[in-house]
Amino acid sequence: MSLLVVGLSHRSAPVSVLERASLSADAKIKLLHDTLAAEPAAEAAVLATCNRIELYADVDKFHAGVAELSTLLAQHSGVALEELTPYLYVHYEDRAVHHLFSVACGLDSMVVGEGQILGQIKDALALGQELHTAGRLINDLFQQALRVGKRAHSETGIDRAGQSLVTFGLEQLAVHRPVGEWAAGKRALVIGAGSMSSLAAATLARVGVAEVVVANRTAERAERLAEILVASGTGVAALAIPMGAVADELARVDVVVSCTGATGLVLTADDVLAAVSWGSAPDPAPQTPAGLDMSPARLDVAPAVASADATGLNPEVVARLAAAAEGGKRLADAGAVRTISAAAEADGCPVGVADGRAALTGVDANSLELHGTWADQGEAAAQRQPRKAVRNLVDGAVATRLALLDLAMPRDIDAAVHRIPGVRLVDIESLAEASADAPMAADVDAVRAIVTDEVAAFGAAQRAAHITPTVVALRAMAAEVVAMEVARLDGRVPDLDERQRAEVTQTVRRVVDKLLHAPTVRVKQLASEPGGAGYAEALRELFDLDPQTVASVSQADKNDDPGRAS
Repeated sequence: MSLLVVGLSHRSAPVSVLERASLSADAKIKLLHDTLAAEPAAEAAVLATCNRIELYADVDKFHAGVAELSTLLAQHSGVALEELTPYLYVHYEDRAVHHLFSVACGLDSMVVGEGQILGQIKDALALGQELHTAGRLINDLFQQALRVGKRAHSETGIDRAGQSLVTFGLEQLAVHRPVGEWAAGKRALVIGAGSMSSLAAATLARVGVAEVVVANRTAERAERLAEILVASGTGVAALAIPMGAVADELARVDVVVSCTGATGLVLTADDVLAAVSWGSAPDPAPQTPAGLDMSPARLDVAPAVASADATGLNPEVVARLAAAAEGGKRLADAGAVRTISAAAEADGCPVGVADGRAALTGVDANSLELHGTWADQGEAAAQRQPRKAVRNLVDGAVATRLALLDLAMPRDIDAAVHRIPGVRLVDIESLAEASADAPMAADVDAVRAIVTDEVAAFGAAQRAAHITPTVVALRAMAAEVVAMEVARLDGRVPDLDERQRAEVTQTVRRVVDKLLHAPTVRVKQLASEPGGAGYAEALRELFDLDPQTVASVSQADKNDDPGRAS
């Protein structure tokens, strides 16, 4: 095994460099093809996420491999090699295995313990298999990494050490409030329909938003995601819209999560400013019924007053207003804005806000790649109205009008939007800063122990497999010697009958097998230990094995591998 990994991540490079070095789908394909065409590499895989780019390869020369892989990364990422080099890290053989297993367990993630990386490793392996750049080593390595990651999550509490990037981002938007309380009743726009965007949509539905609008360049994928969300059992309303309608939709939603593969900005500062300005237009006249004192001092009696039919207000609405005032919260926290608007707009959301808090059952992140449309799109679109900016009833401060979560790399949302009043932006860079202070769970040590054990087991298995072609070639040579000696015996003792010939042949084979048993078992054991690669060479020298025979056995093993490199 000569496994080499060259890469950069949020731990080694600033976000600005990661953003510029991101790989498109086409770039990943070209990178893999070019890596395999390079002289030092026999097979390869690329793991590219929002906060890491890593190229794995089986190489026959370390220094030449490092130089070639580094050059290829710079070439296909568009960042000059001299600029990229200070941020690159290199791992070789067991250290490379240890690195990938740690990544799979979430130990190297921006948010420790997050499980999304397992899906990304699976995607990287699938791409290598599809392009036939993943041979036996890459297949064994990535499949074992997936098993190690699943073991870490099932046997330890690593999940408690952190959460998904989506959840962490929503926590940053909520600013010291429970995400469920912050999200309840809100309308959300999800831009993109890939795995990360799908997970974001599922998370938003789980934490209790009232409606999720999905925008994607491929309309069918957005529609399928919307359909899955409606069928998920969370009670959330969902709708698909074309990308061209995103700017208009901004004025109608409270939360935006964007994660696309676009190379340029999806939302500019002008887009956001226009949406916030339009959505914040003041009402022409107050809607408070005559005789109803809505001052903070009198909100404690509002429920009783509201019971009168003359007020025209739902008693539950006023009760929420009173609770919000007593708790020092915004009116939006009590669901008042949406409910009062509903009285005038006949909001037709088929499911109540509380229903949206149910757990998302039966739908995992990977299955959310299969999306659909909400059957009643027309009615929902007609009922969505611009949301007004909300002011805190207690201190008069302007609350967040639009919360933006940018999970794309390169970024989807113009960083300048954070200067717009009433807009809060959380992106990969701010998440990296926030996660640096996140506490590490005690379970991390248990996961590290698992990784160490699994690396040792993987190395032993690979070293043992490396000597197998030599052992097979040795036994093939022994069988050939037996056949030659039996044929010679037939010439010298032609009077032997079939039973006698069979008995002699079996006796000679047993003698040869017994002589070879101990050394072949022992050489496999020795070869599985660190530094045991030399035993295969010693065996070839001692028994004068034909190198071509050994090579042909090894090639036959590769041909049996469905994910072999070609």
